[in-house]
Amino acid sequence: MKKHIICLGDSNTHGYCADPDDCADPALARFNEEERWTCLLQKALGEGYLVVEEGLSGRTTVFPDPLYEGLDALHYLYPCLKSHEPVSLLVIMLGTNDVKERMSANAFAIGLGMRRLIRKAKATDCWGPSGKPNILVIAPPPIGAGMETSPVTDEMGKASVEKSRRLAAQYQAVTDEENVHFLDAAAVGCAFNQVDFMHLTRQSHAVLAKALAELIPRLT
Repeated sequence: MKKHIICLGDSNTHGYCADPDDCADPALARFNEEERWTCLLQKALGEGYLVVEEGLSGRTTVFPDPLYEGLDALHYLYPCLKSHEPVSLLVIMLGTNDVKERMSANAFAIGLGMRRLIRKAKATDCWGPSGKPNILVIAPPPIGAGMETSPVTDEMGKASVEKSRRLAAQYQAVTDEENVHFLDAAAVGCAFNQVDFMHLTRQSHAVLAKALAELIPRLT
């Protein structure tokens, strides 16, 4: 059986494209299979792996969105992992939606949310014969300051920019504590577009896929 790599994330895993000039199918507002990091990762890893896209726009770590249902990863995690077992590696890239003003969570609380998600994943019986959890947390790049004057300002709230800048450090501390893997997407060269300042560019999808293709064989 192939090694199952579950990529649990938000719109940046689903492949939302906010810049029509940056994607091949602007009418769809989504990067296609030649552009999304998950699909590029599948190609790079080859036939021995199955990369599963589990991206949902608006998804948070553990915080229910008061406006939309079913967006917290906490309540989806168990069925997700059990659906794709045996899981060789769970990749989690979340946090951008957690910094929304209506979530009322600071960076520290979002870090605790990620810790709760990690612990639930560890406790789920989905890891194959060894039973050993294998988790990689990716900190998304911080939201750009330009978001404060962009079309999504009211949706996000201006305080979200500063909170997002603190996420990587919080995630690093949590992953160290939980003894799981960590990657800072900004540190490997990923960046957000200049339209809403919170979604990956096409180039950044390629950059992330390349970094993960080099890392994952060492983790699985």
